[in-house]
Amino acid sequence: MVIDLMGGAQPSQGGDDLIKETTEATFMADVVEASQQVPVIVDFWAPWCGPCKTLGPMLEDAVRAAGGKVKMVKVDVDQNQQIAAQLRIQSIPTVYAFYQGQPIDGFQGAVQGSEIKAFVDRLIEQAGGEAEGGGLDEAVAAADEMLEQGAASDAAQTYAAILGEQPNHPAAYAGMVRAHIAMGDLDQAEAILNGADASISHAPELEAAHAQLQLAKQGADAGPVDELRAKVDADPDDHQSRFDLAQALHAKGMTEEAVDELLELFRRDRTWNDEAARAQLFTIFDALPAKDPVALKGRRRLSSMIFA
Repeated sequence: MVIDLMGGAQPSQGGDDLIKETTEATFMADVVEASQQVPVIVDFWAPWCGPCKTLGPMLEDAVRAAGGKVKMVKVDVDQNQQIAAQLRIQSIPTVYAFYQGQPIDGFQGAVQGSEIKAFVDRLIEQAGGEAEGGGLDEAVAAADEMLEQGAASDAAQTYAAILGEQPNHPAAYAGMVRAHIAMGDLDQAEAILNGADASISHAPELEAAHAQLQLAKQGADAGPVDELRAKVDADPDDHQSRFDLAQALHAKGMTEEAVDELLELFRRDRTWNDEAARAQLFTIFDALPAKDPVALKGRRRLSSMIFA
């Protein structure tokens, strides 16, 4: 992505500040160049925007809490219309995150504080850091490995032992949910998820487990891949069949192929069914580890379509 803004890039004031205002003249330095070091969150707002007045301070608090692992730049769209036009900002508040000069994530509208923290944590992890409160002890790592190797029952017992010591350990709690999903006991997985204490119910680990549960439920009703593929081949503009094909592919463990189909659907008609393709992509991305290559590649491709 190339940004050629009027006035060129000039050094911004207070280069070490975590949060700053930018202009068309300093956007390159404040965002694109600064994002070579750490992720930069860009908050597009305006003085007349009510939700912006709520979201902005929450973002600032989350950025400060991250202790320098991310930065934040605020763009007043009324004063910087060229930036807003080039990035196709159609409504506010809109938030984008840049890393190494490229947009890697974002959202629109006001969201809850837990979602903001998860967003910031995800950015830190994508940049190779460790989120605040992150890190898993050896027992959780061992249980995760058991689960990856297919020993879901053994993993569940290990997670249960960890929770016996720390009942609100978010990673172990989410692991219990994932273990029951792996065992095909979706009702129990949902019951465990619904029983999470309020203090961890919106932790990133549980949000990921929730996304995995959503996908597992969809997979239970997924149609035959070959039949759906034939429908899409016969009519590439059959958006429902393509969406159903993506669900069926994911249910078969073909995650990258599912992402490809959803990206193609988004490319053909991003507004179809209330942007269902985009929502499904984010569900898949949320269900994957932050550094998973399928998630990273998929997010980049989706961002390139959004910004194209």
